[in-house]
Amino acid sequence: MPAQSQFALLGQRRFAPFFWTQFLGALNDNVFKTALLTILTYDALSWTTLDPVLLTNLIPGLFILPFMLFSATAGQLADKFDKGRVARLVKLLEIAIMALAGFGWITHNLPLLVLALVGMGLHSTLFGPVKYAYLPQHLQRSELVGGNGLVESGTFVGIVLGEVLGALLIVSKPWGVEVVAAGTLALAVLGWWFSRAIPPSPAPVPELKVNWNPFTETVRNLNYSRQNRAVFLSLLGNSWFWFYGAIFLAQFPLYAKNYLQGDHGVFVLLLTVFSLGIGAGSLLCEKLSSHRVEIGLVPFGSIGLSMFGIELFLASLAYTNTLPVDAAGFLAQTGSLRILFACLMIGVSGGLYIVPLFALIQTRCDPRHLSRTIAGMNILNALFMVAAALLAMVLLKNGVTVPQLFLVTALLNALVALYIYWLVPEFLIRFLAWLLIHTIHRVRTVDVAHIPLQGAAMLVCNHVSYVDAIVILAASPRPVRFVMDHRIFAFPLLSWLFRSAGAIPIAPASEDSVVTEKAYAAIELALAHDELVCIFPEGKLTVNGEINLFRGGIMTILQRSPVPVIPMALCGLWGSVFSHAQDNPFDRVFQRGLRSTLRLVVGAPLPSSEVTPELLRAQVQALRGQVR
Repeated sequence: MPAQSQFALLGQRRFAPFFWTQFLGALNDNVFKTALLTILTYDALSWTTLDPVLLTNLIPGLFILPFMLFSATAGQLADKFDKGRVARLVKLLEIAIMALAGFGWITHNLPLLVLALVGMGLHSTLFGPVKYAYLPQHLQRSELVGGNGLVESGTFVGIVLGEVLGALLIVSKPWGVEVVAAGTLALAVLGWWFSRAIPPSPAPVPELKVNWNPFTETVRNLNYSRQNRAVFLSLLGNSWFWFYGAIFLAQFPLYAKNYLQGDHGVFVLLLTVFSLGIGAGSLLCEKLSSHRVEIGLVPFGSIGLSMFGIELFLASLAYTNTLPVDAAGFLAQTGSLRILFACLMIGVSGGLYIVPLFALIQTRCDPRHLSRTIAGMNILNALFMVAAALLAMVLLKNGVTVPQLFLVTALLNALVALYIYWLVPEFLIRFLAWLLIHTIHRVRTVDVAHIPLQGAAMLVCNHVSYVDAIVILAASPRPVRFVMDHRIFAFPLLSWLFRSAGAIPIAPASEDSVVTEKAYAAIELALAHDELVCIFPEGKLTVNGEINLFRGGIMTILQRSPVPVIPMALCGLWGSVFSHAQDNPFDRVFQRGLRSTLRLVVGAPLPSSEVTPELLRAQVQALRGQVR
């Protein structure tokens, strides 16, 4: 585990210039967009004869339009060219767009401002694939969660700060329009200045031939992503978050005005609390994941999104104020803090949900295709946000209130989450593993870096308890296929979970030779696909805490698949409630106490040619002795 925290990245050239470039881009997008929406809401007659309601609903759609039209091209460009160079060109484009917008502000030319808005949507579209594909090139795997947390936190802080500044500056007299024109141009120049310091980021596929047809390229990208089920469902999970967030954020103005009886300041307060929650949850991911890509946090976040969405509905019902209030007056009302707490925790849950998904996509996706995968995700995000707007319009027109819409969205989130975890139970398994090592036990790892990030390997460990596999899975940087007793594998209700997790059932040859041969064939196939496979060579749980003799099945595996073997030792589980002994297991809980410390010690890889069952047992014994 690195000694430094994620905040240390802000002082390093490989991250800081990129961070401030993307932060200023998000800030500028929202200063400009919010200023335009505000002026059309409060001073439309001096700018246009068109219906202001039509324009304020049309403008967000025009901003999203480039994501659907140009994301596929943007992903190809980010894979074909150096990402630092692409970022600098995009920032030069932003300066040109803001110069055009400045002329539109000064001359009160609404068509130019709308054109600039579409241009800023294009700017964000081109930068999106660079934004998330850049990080894996410059951050270590242990830094990805922290780096993504900072980026997500910075993005949402930029959004809320931009919306507040845009709304305040444009209505300031007498120079509001001029200040916005000059300020957005200055932010664009400052973003370009930071982008000049972004270090080289070599193109993964410089020979790529760009397909300029956005529709065929989008289909091709999504079809490619579908080949990796975990990545594709993570893309859908990410897009679902934007569906969920779009519904809540779009309703906040109406909710603040009609249900909380608040002015614009109350809306800004809700938005600020929500965005700060996203930032806090994003930053919290590094602490909760112990600097690893921990997808077990995703179910934790989705539970919070539903639970606190329902709580916001209930808190709204309990709010009884009927008099107009400003932000200070709202805070003085009974029930206001409950509403703000629900908004805050929805944001925190969103951060816990989305950051690990980004990290999973970045680490599981083919690096040569990452930018295009991110581009495909951006298209899905845009489509999901459009679907969210349509659903909200239909429900609100049919008499559903805004608090009820929050409730419906929270319940839909629960159904979507259950569906995704049913399809990819790895999320659920990692969630259970995270709970185990953060509630009942504390897990310490020693030399876990010996587990390779790529390529096939056999993991060999002593068998101490019923939760050995969960502890190993929680510590491993990659998914692991476990070889397990066929009788336990066939246990009712759990069989689906074991099968979905890729466990391999095995039986002694003397008991069922067909199952044995199928197991060896499955192990051989998994190793041929560069997977990690873990076996407990003792073949049974220890009943006295000592390591039993290692059986010879490992030699059969290595004869068919000569891969490196990594010995591991579990320490501290014997005597826990999960170990196998004749006494009352609950007595052991009180004897050891909750939060007892477990250790997983990982040894250096051994060449398959040197391995024997006796050598492996001695290696595991020695590793276990390191912590005694």
